[in-house]
Amino acid sequence: MREDSDAPRPIIAREGLPPPYARHAARYIGLMAHSPAWRNFKRTEDLTVATAVLIYAGAVLHAFDRLPGGPGLIAERTLIWPGIFLSLSLSAPLAVGVLRRTLARYVWMSFQAGFGQSARSILSGVALLAGAAAFMYWQIASAANGGRYPAGVFSGYAAGIGILAAQAALVRVLERHPDVRKQIEV
Repeated sequence: MREDSDAPRPIIAREGLPPPYARHAARYIGLMAHSPAWRNFKRTEDLTVATAVLIYAGAVLHAFDRLPGGPGLIAERTLIWPGIFLSLSLSAPLAVGVLRRTLARYVWMSFQAGFGQSARSILSGVALLAGAAAFMYWQIASAANGGRYPAGVFSGYAAGIGILAAQAALVRVLERHPDVRKQIEV
């Protein structure tokens, strides 16, 4: 763009940042435009998914160490079938319109209710994850001592991770919606 042109220049370029950095600065400034409550909510959604995945990975490793049966059976019950349930519970709410709208509405109501924005809210979420983890480890211990094989608990937990991941993805969809944007921008 010529210097003497009457065409409007991008704000970043007018502030004197060199062009290669202007693109990155615009992205950074765009991230800072959200309210602290929205950033905390978004971060909590992401960390909830990450924590659930780490708990699941630990339970799978524990299962390989404790459960009876060969590695093939354990992999089938802890990785293959649960992977199918995770895929379905992640893709269905994102692909099917009525499910996506319902889950997006739930995510928005969670934000408005204050989820992930206070210590009490975060601790209650951690307590729920810890309870689910304790249940998984209890099921593994029961099966190791001759009890029922815990295939269902792995599939159920994986499906829960899929729904949590879909919620985290819908947070990004919601923040681009014009009506939501008006309420979450500073």
